Amino acid sequence: MVAFKKTEKTTVATTELNYILTAPDDVKAGEKLPLIVFLHGAGERGDDINKVGIYCVPKLFMANPCHKGVRAYTLSPQCPHNTTWIDYKKELISLIDKIIGENQIDKKRVSLCGISMGGFGTWEMAMTYSDRFYKIAPLCGGGMNWRAWSLKMPIRVYHGRRDDVVPICQSEAMVNSIKVQGGNVEFTVYDDLSHNCWDRAFEETDLIEWLVK
Repeated sequence: MVAFKKTEKTTVATTELNYILTAPDDVKAGEKLPLIVFLHGAGERGDDINKVGIYCVPKLFMANPCHKGVRAYTLSPQCPHNTTWIDYKKELISLIDKIIGENQIDKKRVSLCGISMGGFGTWEMAMTYSDRFYKIAPLCGGGMNWRAWSLKMPIRVYHGRRDDVVPICQSEAMVNSIKVQGGNVEFTVYDDLSHNCWDRAFEETDLIEWLVK
């Protein structure tokens, strides 16, 4: 059962973002837990919050708020229609600060992950706010690889070699840029997968445990 599933709006300037928030049943007084922030893909944009729960982190933690024994808060915001996460960087960081301030979250253990459009958003948020995230995991995304030198946190990148929506070269460019600077990055390529590499990454690897440990 979901102990704490919340769908709300946070107002930043004139922008409102819906979100889903989960937490374990038994958060104890004084306990500080990590936070996993998940950015969805283009297909989940809009104002129907139920779309956000279709994949990955919100799907798994809404079904079990301590998925795989992981004790953490999870935050899954929703991007409005016809926009991308890059349009909402300030709103996203403000929402993260709001959630940290209202809950028993260790602000030094905030990790960020995202799929497709959310993979691009993960890269962009990490490069813009490089001191705010403990670990990041962009899946089938990409970004401005010439800015990736600033990323010093542990990074896991996932991509399907047969991806015909976001070519694998997008992730390769980011990974190579980080490696040149001696960064801490792991790159997992699924030779048999196309765009959806996220089901395997989140459900068949230790990605979720890695994001918080």
